[in-house]
Amino acid sequence: MTSSPGILPAHTIEALAQSGAITLASPFVAGQVQPASLDLRLGKRAWRMRASFLPGPDRPVSACIERLSLHEIDLERGAVLETDCVYVAELMEGLALPHHIAAAANPKSSTGRIDVFTRVIADHARAFDMIPAGYHGPLYAEISPRTFPVLARSGSRLSQVRFRHGHARLDDAGHRALHAREKLVTSSEPSISDGVAVSVDLAGFDSSGLIGYRAKRHTGLIDVDKIAAHDLLDFWEPIHDRGRRDLILDPGEFYILASKEAVRVPPDHAAEMTPFDPLVGEFRVHYAGFFDPGFGAAEAGGAGARAVLEVRSHDVPFILEDGQIVGRLVYERMAEAPRALYGAGLGSNYQAQGLKLSKHFR
Repeated sequence: MTSSPGILPAHTIEALAQSGAITLASPFVAGQVQPASLDLRLGKRAWRMRASFLPGPDRPVSACIERLSLHEIDLERGAVLETDCVYVAELMEGLALPHHIAAAANPKSSTGRIDVFTRVIADHARAFDMIPAGYHGPLYAEISPRTFPVLARSGSRLSQVRFRHGHARLDDAGHRALHAREKLVTSSEPSISDGVAVSVDLAGFDSSGLIGYRAKRHTGLIDVDKIAAHDLLDFWEPIHDRGRRDLILDPGEFYILASKEAVRVPPDHAAEMTPFDPLVGEFRVHYAGFFDPGFGAAEAGGAGARAVLEVRSHDVPFILEDGQIVGRLVYERMAEAPRALYGAGLGSNYQAQGLKLSKHFR
């Protein structure tokens, strides 16, 4: 196993499973191991909870479930997860990590794009989605659909996890050097400070002037495991440019927009979209933050890809303007380059994307 610091690639993740550092209720399925991450599968049981929680240093998650759950749900039969409810599901994957390997989780892109808020919880955790080096224990997913009710089942993959050896994140000088070498975004002079800035495109993506989508309320179910199974107009209201090149975000509404810049993640790096600074706008961008090596890269057939932005305004209406900075990409070194890149024959759904809804819609 690699001793170099950085994000672990797919073949090292598979080696972790073979060594028992990733424990499995059933063997990996096709496509579960991505170039720099592992999809996590829902297990057999979930619980409807009174509220979200963190176990803290003195408790396992199971003790919190026993105290706070309202009822148990059989995921083997499939279950509808309702909006504005909190669920906790056991995961098929657990961990017995070596002392030098830590992990971090995030929603999958397809999960974020249907506004399902999900976070991974470990025993004795003081923070969501953060798994300390050397952790031994089960993993659970907190799931809260915000806009659409969803149908999920045992084996559904809503979250993903990355494994990290040591410090891998680039500082500002490292981001500037990597951009000079690889042109990470198509902006001629990108803002680089705590990552590489991306801005929102409100100029229109086709002849109709489409700039994004706003989620509808009171819709039908989305089956999280079915691809191209739902009519987008049953769930989304297209938004078109009317010559103003701005957009007023209504509080509590959910939008799909896209970056003005095409983004590139070179094969020897991975990236993550960080939560946006609330001091410059009361909105959140991009629930699903992982960008795998090869995203938008010519080596994987990408030639640049837009970052799709999942946007929700908080508390007050907020005006977004074309070209406004809405997020930052933070790049991290890979411990080794993966043997297969994102989009290179892996059935990746979002390589070379523009403004693109989740894979569930036709």
